[in-house]
Amino acid sequence: MTRTGALHHLELWVDDLAGAEREWGWLLGELGYVCSDHWRDGQSWRHDTAGYVVLEAGPDRSGTHDRLRAGMNHVAFWAGGRGDVDRLAAEGAAHGWRLLFADRHPYAGGPDHYAAFLENSEGFEVELVAES
Repeated sequence: MTRTGALHHLELWVDDLAGAEREWGWLLGELGYVCSDHWRDGQSWRHDTAGYVVLEAGPDRSGTHDRLRAGMNHVAFWAGGRGDVDRLAAEGAAHGWRLLFADRHPYAGGPDHYAAFLENSEGFEVELVAES
């Protein structure tokens, strides 16, 4: 099996590590990631088959995240079946995530694309995609 082109890891620079841990930690845990390393300014979340995600609030960052400016708009994760997407969308609010495009949910990505688009308190957007 070749891994060429597969994502190795994603590093997110956040303003508030404790808030990111509450929001991202919940979501990543629900998607099968496990916190594998923790240091003063960050943490790493590993998945058996999908690489890892780093949350870091170190001193090298500047400014705040804005998904509407040039740069990365959002990250999309496979989230299981439609029931899993629905559950995560419903439970997200209790963990700091807000449903985007609610008027078009769960087809905001088009009539053949079942997904939930969520935004957290720092403005990071995730797309949770249902497997067909």
